Amino acid sequence: MPLTPNQKPAVGQKEPLATEREVSTIPMGGKHEGKYWVYPSEQMFFNAMKRKNWDAHEADMHTVVPIHNVVNEECWRKIMEWEGMHKTTCGQPKLLKFIGKPREYTPKARLLNLFGYRLPFDRHDWYVDRCGQEVRYVIDFYGGNHAGPGISFFLDVRPALTFSGAFDRARKMLSDLF
Repeated sequence: MPLTPNQKPAVGQKEPLATEREVSTIPMGGKHEGKYWVYPSEQMFFNAMKRKNWDAHEADMHTVVPIHNVVNEECWRKIMEWEGMHKTTCGQPKLLKFIGKPREYTPKARLLNLFGYRLPFDRHDWYVDRCGQEVRYVIDFYGGNHAGPGISFFLDVRPALTFSGAFDRARKMLSDLF
């Protein structure tokens, strides 16, 4: 994200968008210790979508931005479930950074696709500071079942497949079985 967020209307933008931002519950790590991540405004989100050549519409931003924020809060909640295995060593993990990789599918997503499942519509890597140790989490974002009311999505959040990540995945799998 740029140091000075772009809150100016995009070229060709027809309607004004809100520039207010919402503070998340996700603590920042590194040089921003003690602060919380701040979500983009409608204008910032629209500008980012345009910059990435996505089909952005001003009228959608009032709905899309709150959904984005809810999804990110859920990602953090799921990461905290994984981090719960390390609560004796670290009281409060913090998010250092995240990288969107919408067209870089994980091996798991590709394998599931071979079996007929849809590919995720987005993927992120989130880097967490576990009290001095950087841990990478992989997140696949899937659209859910749209049969009922409200938003529907599925998040596959897991530690990256490193030695410690594989160990955590095995521990979780065993604890879920027993």
